[in-house]
Amino acid sequence: MMKNLCLLFGLIIGLSAFPAAAKEKLTVLTAYPEDVVSRFETAFERAYPDIDLAVLWRMPHDALPYLSQPKQGGVDVYWSASLHNFTVLKRQGAWQKLGISRQGLGDHLGAMPLADPDGYFCATETAGYGFAVNPAYLQKHGLPTPKTWQDLANARYQGHLALPVPSKVGFAPMMIDSVLQQYGWDQGWAILAGITANARLVESGATFITDSIGSGERGIGPAIDFFTASAIANGAPLQFVYPEPAAYSPAHIAITAASQHTDAARQFVAFVLSNAGQKRLFHPDIRKLPVRAAVYADKPDGYYNPFAAADLHPVVYDPVRALPLLALNNALFDRLFTDHHPRLQTLWQKLRTHEAAGKDERLAKIRQLLTAVPVDAKTAENPAMQQIFADRSTDAKAEAKARMLEQSWRQEIDSRYAEAEHLLKQLEP
Repeated sequence: MMKNLCLLFGLIIGLSAFPAAAKEKLTVLTAYPEDVVSRFETAFERAYPDIDLAVLWRMPHDALPYLSQPKQGGVDVYWSASLHNFTVLKRQGAWQKLGISRQGLGDHLGAMPLADPDGYFCATETAGYGFAVNPAYLQKHGLPTPKTWQDLANARYQGHLALPVPSKVGFAPMMIDSVLQQYGWDQGWAILAGITANARLVESGATFITDSIGSGERGIGPAIDFFTASAIANGAPLQFVYPEPAAYSPAHIAITAASQHTDAARQFVAFVLSNAGQKRLFHPDIRKLPVRAAVYADKPDGYYNPFAAADLHPVVYDPVRALPLLALNNALFDRLFTDHHPRLQTLWQKLRTHEAAGKDERLAKIRQLLTAVPVDAKTAENPAMQQIFADRSTDAKAEAKARMLEQSWRQEIDSRYAEAEHLLKQLEP
């Protein structure tokens, strides 16, 4: 008996010398809020109990230098809505190929890529640009619900819009560029001119757009869908309208080149893109649009389906094409509209009054003066021009060149607006 007890004690001591195998640590860097990440984290660790998920939070402007440092800060997976970061880091050789099955996942939604053509990153969800509207406000003022961006430029909406300034509001630059891509450079800027004439310009965050519309201060505000959905969940009397066609801002995921946990990283990426992972995007605390079309068969009632919408109105916006233009667009928007907003609203109001009263050959000239842009499409597409404005925040020489260009624009824009004022005075009785 004593011998058996000694053997048992020795066995216990021997086993204690070999502790349970430690879990593999997988580090994910993201800008998603905790209430989003935690839902994926819990489900992933339940499916893969041998992997311990560690989450680092960095906003895009901090994530880029963090992932550019030696060994990429120990990060294995980057998961974020900053397409700019993914493309810059790809050029730096910061990613390894995903190496996962994309069965059931499309490579495009209309013109919008859902996967890097070289296989280094892919979209995991997308958010839609559109209009936050207050139905009670529209009914009170006898206004129809807008269906397109061109609708918002109509004179009937004068004084009823709130519009984010793209140089001040994070989601707005791509939203503004989507108008330019859809309608073309010249017509797009003309539509933006009409929209701006109808709007109060908002220079703060996206929530201020939904606050303005929800309070009834204005009736319509271009916004992004999940911000509006969040406001609705908190009681704001809003609806969200996706224009025809809609434009989207995708989020992406990538595996770092320095990762020492590639297999675990691929398991996480595959999980996020799986049916189970994609359906989590429907949760009321997340409210994003999955990129796996099949999961919309199980979507909540009334949930928007971008794939079904694209069958009726094909997506024409490509955010990859937009990236080099955004800084130039922001500068043009400010010089054309932000700098002259009260003046422009007065000019547009007078123009529309005269247009409603009757025809005059000078009216077409006045409209042309108010909608022209000091940079033509060919110049805007010049990579050297785009680079000046993209680099201005970090390169003193680029900033000096940008300021010189802006000064020439100011002179041209002011001259055009002054001529419009002169012609309008001629039309006064």
